Amino acid sequence: MRQDRCADDRRVVPFRPLRPEPGVIRVDIRAKRFGVTPILENVRFEVARGETVALLGPSGIGKSTLLRIVAGLDGDFEGHVDRPESMAMVFQEPTLLPWRSALRNLTLVHPELSDRQARAALARVGLKGREEAFPGRLSLGQQRRLALARAFAGRPEMLVMDEPFVSLDPALAESMLSLTEALIAEARPATIFVTHARAEAERLANRILELRGHPATLSPHLV
Repeated sequence: MRQDRCADDRRVVPFRPLRPEPGVIRVDIRAKRFGVTPILENVRFEVARGETVALLGPSGIGKSTLLRIVAGLDGDFEGHVDRPESMAMVFQEPTLLPWRSALRNLTLVHPELSDRQARAALARVGLKGREEAFPGRLSLGQQRRLALARAFAGRPEMLVMDEPFVSLDPALAESMLSLTEALIAEARPATIFVTHARAEAERLANRILELRGHPATLSPHLV
């Protein structure tokens, strides 16, 4: 029996590295500098598919810099980020094409959409009947809704939002929060968003991460 146990102990179990779960964001930023000035240090976290993580912190601490790194817009840092291929971004400003209609703002970004699908995406955000309107003929709220339609039309696995409700009056901000909440629940992307408003973070997020210090790192007291 002892010989059998020894033989079992000598068995070689093949190493099978775990593959990242589809739709998961994995962030490991050891250092980010602007010139010789350190901005971020030892920032590590993960976001699962269907999870929404809010990033809080004072102005100028590096939240938008972190978001740019996560989105792949800034590769000048020490560390690595694993992200899904299918990604959408929502910025502080709608960043629409002013010389294209609302419908074309969708289909140029998502050429795989049929006309019917694009119109349905616009209707989902309350823009039915405004398909042929140009951004300059849309209200600020309608422009923000068009930006959301563009982000979600491709069913992204990953969603990045940089203060999407900034500068909105309370009624419009509430309307946009409710719409964003519903769209996230439907599409279930791995979502990370920056905000200064803790109420927004508590409303949308499953977790809240906070940047503190210089260079900034994640606070050990995570909500």
